[in-house]
Amino acid sequence: MNSTPAPETSAAEPRQRQSAETRREETVEAVIQLAGEHGPDGITTQAIASRIGVTHGALFRHFPDKAAIWRTVFDWLGNRLGRVADVAIATGGTPLELLERLFHAQVAFVTDHPGVPRILFHELQRPAGSPLQALACNIVGGYRERLKTLFCRAKEAGELPSDLDEEAAAVLFVGTIQGLVVQSTLFSGALDMREAAQRIFPLLLDGFRGARS
Repeated sequence: MNSTPAPETSAAEPRQRQSAETRREETVEAVIQLAGEHGPDGITTQAIASRIGVTHGALFRHFPDKAAIWRTVFDWLGNRLGRVADVAIATGGTPLELLERLFHAQVAFVTDHPGVPRILFHELQRPAGSPLQALACNIVGGYRERLKTLFCRAKEAGELPSDLDEEAAAVLFVGTIQGLVVQSTLFSGALDMREAAQRIFPLLLDGFRGARS
């Protein structure tokens, strides 16, 4: 995906000194914002420093290099996506209720953080072997395994056909959200992802209920 490079404006005057942890959190937030605005491949360390209001040199007092910044971003992605799933599942309910709640929670998360899917898609499209691609695969793969567990529980509860392919169902679940993200990117401002998700999930559920091996 082509993207416009993030502008490398000069850094603002350094703000009051923050703790290392706070500065790392600000850096991650800046990367997510810039990815949503310009795409991941247009992000430079100078753009990150400018966004959080520090000098370029000050940024690297908290990270040894650019690769460390991206590793921290992916750690954040894995933790936050896991937390979204934890909260949706902890509320309780039948397996299908949990799947529906998780679907809408995931859509809400990527709507609020459009840089997240851009970062993940960008890395997943790279040639195999990239360290960040491996992290992206682990994040998506772990999420899919949680979905497979919920689909198995729904089958055991009689909510879905016993011969439903839970692997395929999990792929379709994730792919539907990815499709919404792509549509939202192509038709910026013309698609309300949350509203679209409300109309799409019943169709998705009908497909799961009617699926046969």
